[in-house]
Amino acid sequence: MQPREEPTGSGGRKVIFDTDPGVDDAAALLFLNANPSVSLLGITTVFGNGDIDTVTRNALYLKKRFGIQAPVARGAAASLNGDAGDPPVHIHGQNGLGDIPVDWEGLPDLDPRPAHRFIIDTVLANPGEITLLAVGRMTNLALALREAPEIVSLVKEVVIMGGAFALSGLNGNATPVAEANILGDPLAADEIFGAGWLVTAIGLDVTRQVVMGPRELARLATHGGEAGRFIVETSTGYRAFHAQFGIDGYYVHDSTAVAYVIDPTLFEVRSGPVRVATEGVAIGQTIQRDWNTLHPPGEWDMAPDQQVAVSVDARRVLNMLVGVHIPSLKAS
Repeated sequence: MQPREEPTGSGGRKVIFDTDPGVDDAAALLFLNANPSVSLLGITTVFGNGDIDTVTRNALYLKKRFGIQAPVARGAAASLNGDAGDPPVHIHGQNGLGDIPVDWEGLPDLDPRPAHRFIIDTVLANPGEITLLAVGRMTNLALALREAPEIVSLVKEVVIMGGAFALSGLNGNATPVAEANILGDPLAADEIFGAGWLVTAIGLDVTRQVVMGPRELARLATHGGEAGRFIVETSTGYRAFHAQFGIDGYYVHDSTAVAYVIDPTLFEVRSGPVRVATEGVAIGQTIQRDWNTLHPPGEWDMAPDQQVAVSVDARRVLNMLVGVHIPSLKAS
């Protein structure tokens, strides 16, 4: 899996990647950057898998090590309500990259703008062209929306890795009903789903169907070049965490959202208004109204229809990610 050599923004689908690296976020960034159909215009960081200093440092490290040309902008350190929570170091390690040895010297400079301002400026400069791909808390997107609500009509689409829509029973991973990215800032998530742009949620209902197992990891290690070996190395602890639940490998959460951006035909989605519980025992729960079921008038009626992934071709997603069908992901 080799870094792309063409200049950022030279062609293809224009993407801003909003992220909190994070083992799985790092892999998603490398898959995204390697795909020839994507022009990565920026990386914006948000608290989550580590505090904002850690995840921003990790983004700069990935930029340096893998020759990523997109600028990095530091984002929100806490939710809209001022909560940051404790990073899940038992999953991603103290350094957020599986605690592998890392040389932090000589990191590139940050973009001078805060992440939400970077998002606003980039959208305004590329009307109708930007995909916002958010795989962490949606705080940066909400801040951008609050400061410049006009971007709603100028963004091509918003794709998020987040949510648990109970397609096969309660399936949260942070609480019985809530997924971690949504629970980390439920108010921001509710604002994003309630805005008039197109949002597609790639939630736990589909990401838990995509498992990076020993065969895929072996292929990455053998044929994925430096980036593939990095993904395998950083995921050692991530695999150990999943092994506690009988999983031989690990769930591919963030990279499944990358796969949607690259090829939406790998997914089936359904449409309907989405709301997020912002308080109470079910805080962070994501609920989509089913228009085929009659309900009295309520809080969903004025919300826009958004898309939720309900099925995925898991094998084709894995093939995409390990480079079977995309030449640029294979070793040269």
